[in-house]
Amino acid sequence: MALALALSLSACETFSSAVSSFNPFGDKKASSDLQNDEPADVLFNDGLARLQNKNFDGAARKFAELDKQYPYTTWSKRSLLLQTYAQYESRNYEDAIASGRRYVQLYPADKDAAYAQYLVGMSYFNRIPDVTRDQERSERALLAMDELINKWPQSEYVPDARLRVATARDQLAAKEMEVGRFYLDRRNYTGAVNRFRVVLVNYQTTRHTEEALHRTAEAYMALGIVPEAQTAAAVLGHNFPDSPWYKDSYALLAGGGVTPSENQESWISRAFRGFRRGIGI
Repeated sequence: MALALALSLSACETFSSAVSSFNPFGDKKASSDLQNDEPADVLFNDGLARLQNKNFDGAARKFAELDKQYPYTTWSKRSLLLQTYAQYESRNYEDAIASGRRYVQLYPADKDAAYAQYLVGMSYFNRIPDVTRDQERSERALLAMDELINKWPQSEYVPDARLRVATARDQLAAKEMEVGRFYLDRRNYTGAVNRFRVVLVNYQTTRHTEEALHRTAEAYMALGIVPEAQTAAAVLGHNFPDSPWYKDSYALLAGGGVTPSENQESWISRAFRGFRRGIGI
């Protein structure tokens, strides 16, 4: 028993000696390099001062630190919204999107949730590319602003959000038109119709609708599907009688020995049923 105890003590001493050789503090006692938390009001006022001086990056860092040191408090809530704003102003849009979404998720019923959502939408909207490039950001801006309108219909940001939605929809329609014209020029008429159809079904209230109807008539005439071409021209003339695109469509059909005539069973006719009522004409 005494021998076993001696061996045990010897093993412990050997282990302790081995561990000591890996002591990162050397001969000093272990200590922490973590500082005590700064008072919340000090951090908050520092962040506000940086905002006022337009030091948006510095302000965002201060508010992030406040959120980290005082989670799930009123200070954290206020700092997260101001952090989103500071990130937006400094054009750190991806960070602003992440912070804004987090605010909405944590405080969906808060009076400032609509503002956080608006900053998310604007962070996408400000980076909408030209029509020759991928329009994913246009789609995300549209979805973000639609969410604002649907969830907070009484918000003061809704009127501007509606304008942004209209702009994003017009951009998406323009992209479809660009691709449709590309197919049309290369005689891929079916591909062209599919693109113009997206405009006519999803983006009727944009400025591209008249041309989309004419181009649809043009593609169908090239395919030899004359009744659909006649319907596209008839719908164009019915809704936009003074449009120069209608004159072009009428001339196109006349060259083929036919005139505009609407087939009520056509997808084009169905897509525009109630259109005039929908745009308040």
